[in-house]
Amino acid sequence: MNANRKGGWHVVPFLIWLILAAYSVAAQGESTAMGSPSSSTNGDQERPIEVNGVFPQMTVMAEGVGSDSEAGIGALIPWGNKLWAIGYVSHIRGEGLGLYEIGEDMTMRRHPASVTGTFANRMVHWASNQAFIGPHAIDPDGNVRTIEALKKHRLTATIPHLTDPKNKVYFLTMEGRFFEVDVHTLEATELFNLVKELEIPKGAKAHFKGGDSAQGRVVVANNTYEEPEFLGTRRAGRLAEWDGKKWTVIERNPFIEVSAGLGGKYGSILYATGWDRASVILRVLCRGEWLRYRLPRASHSWDHSWNTEWMRIRTAQTERYIMDIHGMFYDLPPFAYDGHVWGIRPIASHLRIVPDFCCWRGFFVMASDQTDKAVGQPQSGLWFGNIDDLWRMGKPAGWGGVWWETPVKAGDVSDPFLMTGFDNKVVHLSHDAGAPVKFAIEVDFLGNGTWHTYREMVAPPKGYVHQEFPTGFSAHWVRVRVGGDCKATVYFMYT
Repeated sequence: MNANRKGGWHVVPFLIWLILAAYSVAAQGESTAMGSPSSSTNGDQERPIEVNGVFPQMTVMAEGVGSDSEAGIGALIPWGNKLWAIGYVSHIRGEGLGLYEIGEDMTMRRHPASVTGTFANRMVHWASNQAFIGPHAIDPDGNVRTIEALKKHRLTATIPHLTDPKNKVYFLTMEGRFFEVDVHTLEATELFNLVKELEIPKGAKAHFKGGDSAQGRVVVANNTYEEPEFLGTRRAGRLAEWDGKKWTVIERNPFIEVSAGLGGKYGSILYATGWDRASVILRVLCRGEWLRYRLPRASHSWDHSWNTEWMRIRTAQTERYIMDIHGMFYDLPPFAYDGHVWGIRPIASHLRIVPDFCCWRGFFVMASDQTDKAVGQPQSGLWFGNIDDLWRMGKPAGWGGVWWETPVKAGDVSDPFLMTGFDNKVVHLSHDAGAPVKFAIEVDFLGNGTWHTYREMVAPPKGYVHQEFPTGFSAHWVRVRVGGDCKATVYFMYT
């Protein structure tokens, strides 16, 4: 009996070890599949650490004395079998950032031609087989040249040329300097100071952002917005166009992005995003005419010139746009049929600052601006995932108005406001008139400009009414028609 017991105890530790070893292997496999920290070797090659789509070794960090501002990743572009990224600091202060190249082995290196600066521009120029990013021009083999005249400028957009697109491009700077660059010699010529051309008010700090060209014109955005813009005592924001002869201001509100990324396809539609204190504004250049729509904002944290880096509209998949604006991702159609835009739908609300995004080697890649001097050493990283991962971010929710204490006349009709893609909806209406005012809520469920009256409501003198829409009720667009002269506020809340 004692001998059998002794032999049995020899077997038990071995069985326990076998079970624990099997459990450890299974747990390690599950951990790796879920994106937990993992590092392994394949022969002599070490596998990079990855956590939920983040590779810590791909971190852009400001280094050295004077790097006390921020360290963001301003632009991404797939080119020459690699992913290229450009870093930016605030006001061209700091050290250690520049041009980065990422290989298929998921390693990143800072290119020897790097320039530390404030850059957020990118464009492929197919006529010369070059990719422009920051002040650099990269050929298909990865050889890098630098536009020496632009190294000390804060570059925000590279724009197709109006009259000589094979040999020239335009560059826009944050301060409103507008350059023409020869793509072969990289010689740069300043054409305009847009602060003067667009009459930015004295005392307002210019903060130009997006720019693009389509339909025979260049369109640029300036997003200057501080408390005077909110209070209505100053209007320094701009959306403006240039036809090659003169500049014309389209709107005196802050605008951030301009995109005609699909070129001549679908009639070369161009989008521009901005805002005012009431809501997000979407302007659409369609067949030479400017259309105007309004969208909800998911956060007020973006309502300042400095807080908008950079909220893009990009071709995220072949012939598919993704729009990021005020904390919300949208699926955006790249075309307008019969002169109308429809099919815009919210994907997710989010907290991430996303200066750029693109697809590369099967990944959907997002840049960032994550840690500035308020926290510690400025640094930012990249996220690699699947484009459908966006659906698993925050639930679409937001708010916005078509009028905010806006003077209106009897019969006036508001801009269309996006209605589709949100579960619960309510609209608040008020006015300052001494008599009752009727408001008619109208919906366009086809998205083609066909409007139907949903409900008419009468607000008492200097009064207020609201309408809670039934759960599940939706339309592409909603607008409001007012029945009397007043200052009106119409504000939608979506959850």
